[in-house]
Amino acid sequence: MVVDLAQFKASLAGDAPASDVTPPLAGLWWAAKGDWDRAHKIVQDDDTREAAWVHAHLHRIEGDLGNASYWYRQAGQPVAKDALDVEWERITSALLGS
Repeated sequence: MVVDLAQFKASLAGDAPASDVTPPLAGLWWAAKGDWDRAHKIVQDDDTREAAWVHAHLHRIEGDLGNASYWYRQAGQPVAKDALDVEWERITSALLGS
């Protein structure tokens, strides 16, 4: 069971995210592993605000800022302006509840 950011980051050494993580966290896990397509597939099939936030982050990684802006609005989050890795940590920490 992953409970904090350090454990989540440590889990990146594995072949798949922990079975008990939410779809948005699984998306972030695959994004950190460099599998944008897999991450995107997970969050595009989830209609939660958390998934929309991850979806926004993914489109920001892709460089599609217009699409990212749409997903930030769906998530109820401001458009991120900080470094992608900083945003990844912020979203991950928020979704882990830490």
